[in-house]
Parts: sequence; C-alpha cells; structure tokens
Amino acid sequence: MKRKTFTPYVLFPFLLTVLLSCGNQAPKKPVGDKQPANTELSRIMKSGRLKAVVDYNSTNYFIYRGRPMGFKYELLQHLAKDMGLKLEISVSNNLDETFDGLQKKRFDLVAKNLTVTKSRNKVIDFTIPLEETRQVLVQRLPENWRSMRSQAIEDSLIRNQLNLAGKTIHVQKNTSYYRRLMNLSDEIGAEINIVQDTIFGVEQLVAMVSKGEIEYTVCDENVARVNQTYFPNLDIKTPISFPQNIAWAVRRNSPEWLSYLNNWIRNFKKTKEFAILYQKYFESSRSNPSVLDDYHSISGGKISPFDELIKQKSNQVGIDWRLTAAVIYQESKFDPTATSWAGAYGLMQVMPESADLFRINDYEEPAMNIEVGVKLLKWLDDNFKKEIPDSAERIKFVLAAYNVGLGHVKDAQRLAAKYHKIPIVWANNVDYFLLNKSASKYYKDPVVKWGYCRGDEPFNYVNRVLSTYHHYVNLIETS
Repeated sequence: MKRKTFTPYVLFPFLLTVLLSCGNQAPKKPVGDKQPANTELSRIMKSGRLKAVVDYNSTNYFIYRGRPMGFKYELLQHLAKDMGLKLEISVSNNLDETFDGLQKKRFDLVAKNLTVTKSRNKVIDFTIPLEETRQVLVQRLPENWRSMRSQAIEDSLIRNQLNLAGKTIHVQKNTSYYRRLMNLSDEIGAEINIVQDTIFGVEQLVAMVSKGEIEYTVCDENVARVNQTYFPNLDIKTPISFPQNIAWAVRRNSPEWLSYLNNWIRNFKKTKEFAILYQKYFESSRSNPSVLDDYHSISGGKISPFDELIKQKSNQVGIDWRLTAAVIYQESKFDPTATSWAGAYGLMQVMPESADLFRINDYEEPAMNIEVGVKLLKWLDDNFKKEIPDSAERIKFVLAAYNVGLGHVKDAQRLAAKYHKIPIVWANNVDYFLLNKSASKYYKDPVVKWGYCRGDEPFNYVNRVLSTYHHYVNLIETS
C-alpha cells in the first residue's frame, strides 16, 4: 500500500505567508501619525503584517547554523517591531519579479541593495539612502600571487577602465551593474562584452570569479569587501562608478508610507543598534559568518550536523524535514544532550512517556530521539486531521500540542466554542484561550479538563517554529 503523505508540512510558498509570525504585538499606529483612512500606510497597519522582499546573499539574508541572519533581515525586524507588525519575508533575486510583486501589492517594501537611478525613479519611489557605496570590478589574482612581488601583481590586473575594452564581464540581469557597464562602454569608446546572467545572483558570480569559472563581474564595494574575506584570491580595488546611494523602495504615490519609512530610517541610523549591525555585517570579519562554513546556507546548504538523520526520519512519516529542523532548533538548538527541568531530553526534547508511547527505548540517541519526535508530530496530526481539514491551519494546533500537550489544546478549543469563537481556527480564536489559560476564569471553567496552563509558552512556540520554518523554506532546498 502506498504510504500516505503528511500533507500539513509539504506546503507551497503561497501558503507560507499565512504561517509566518515574527512578532506577537497587535498592530499599533506609528506615534504621532494621523494618516487618512485609505492610504498605503493605513492599509499596511490594518493588515497587521509588513510584507518585505529581500535578496538572498551573505550580507542581507541567510541561514547560519540554523539561525536566520542578515543586515537587511535584522533591520526589518527592528522596523516591524517599531510598527507593531508581524514581519513576512519573501525572497527574490530577480528584479523584474520584485518590481512586479511590488506593483501588484504582494510586497509592501523592497528591502534590497537597490542603487538609486533615474530610470528606476520612474517606476518606484526610493527611501532616503541607507548606505553609500560604489561599484567595483571583481577580478582574480594570478595563480601564484602569494609568491609574487606587489608590482608584478599590479601589472597583471586591470586598473585603467580603458583596458576593459573587449573583456567579457558577467553581471546579474537587469541590475544597475549592467547599465553602468553600458555607459562605461560608451565612455571608453569601445565594446565591453556584457553577459547578463539570469540564474546566478551577485555573490554567486563573485564566487565563480574566484574559482576561475568566469573572468570578471561587478558588485557594490561593501559587498565585495565582505566576499573578499571568503575569497582572498580576489581583487576589488578597481572602481567603475562614482559613489552611489543604496535605498529601499515602495510603490509610487504612497507618500505617507514613504514619509514614515524616511523618518524611521533617519532616526534608526542615529542609534547604537544600527552602528552595531553595520559593523557586524560589513566591518567585522570575526562576527560575520563565513560562507565557506558547511552550515551557511550560501555554500553548504546545511542546517545542522543532523540533517541526514532529520531527512531520513521525517521522510518515513511524510513530514517536510525543514519543519522537523525548525522544531529541533526551537527545542534544543541542535544540542543532542540538551535536558529540560521537566525531564525532556535530546534534540527534540523527548519525554520518557512519549518514547514509551512508540515503544522506543534508546531515545537518548539522536536518531531515536528524532524518530520519537516525528512520530509524535504525526500522531498529533492524526488527532486533529478529521476536525481541522485545512493543513495550513492544522499545523499550528499540532505544534502547540507538541509543546504543551494535546489536552491543553483541546481545552482551548472547548473554551473557544463556549465563547462563540471558532474552535478550528488558531489566530484570534483558539490561541487566545490557550494564551489566557493561566487565568482562573478559564482554567476553572467546567469545560476545561486539564486545568492550569502557562499559555504564553505554546503561543510563542507556534509563532517561533513557523517563523524559523518559513526562513528554512526560503533558503534551504527540500532535499
């Protein structure tokens, strides 16, 4: 018989935005802002969500040892927190797709390394600059550069832009790098062979230069400096542009939203937090994780040392392995010896009773610990499947029950039904009663069978696991 798949966790990207929660505050109006009822800013505030699109690279947004990181990612976290919104991040390294999504309101904000240009100003509105940089040529040092004299190395490199005549330079399609090279070709009065790459992003092209797969590319100097720490055989000293502003972008004719962002950027850039973030990702080689690490999503694509075990055990019950990894990250941060005060142990914080339920004795071992955990997730899903057919909704109930126990979640469902809420809908329905199950009004209610519960723990647990899962789905391959 063909094994049934565990559908809640094999989710399409369009469902993932429903799952993501990076903050738990209710939306609130920006202080001192009295925007009219139908503005872009008021629409965003009423939605309770900030939908931002970023590019996937080693400075803006990536996964390192199971944890989402990145300069733009952390800036967006601060922005969403200050607005009282939940942050929903989408990833696109394709600028055509990005601008189309902005116009069609799939995104509220483009939080990328966008160079401010006249042509782009015709279709989008830029914020005030977040950074200033210039474009540089990325070229490879000679093979034996470590043993060569400095002048010999210099003689082998392009320092005069006139010498780009006839050279082949690969750049990401539809970027300011392409337009700058086109202008430079006119300026030097000679043809530059510009190849627009439709597959690879800026940093992938930089890595290809280092490996000798292509000769040249172009990128922003601050990004080039970061990548030079990973690839010391690169030279980035040849500028091909004057300093340029880097900014975020919103839809045209959104003056209130643009004004709010400009004020926020202007104020946040003055803070200690901004200075620390900028140093962390652009100036400190010690604090910025190396993309050469196996557990950096840019290169190795691994989340943890236990990825193969997680995949194997998850596949046996039809769970997306990235969801299991998100649970493990939340439970133990991938520490196989983690122990809780309540006696839970290992990667998935397995209780002895859970191991007994599935007749597994050696649950202290990572493989068996994961097996108990995924079987428990599957068992919980089976308990909810009949009454909650919507897999995107059911996943929230499953995770809450994994954290606090099936009985407490069932209590919250009964309370929701009693108080005329929807017992098969999580947000603003069942989650409210679980969150407040520490109040005597609720835990002493006759419909409650399992008594007192500190509901903030499972409430936050669901949000955090789904947030981490969303990041993994954004950046980590399924297999």
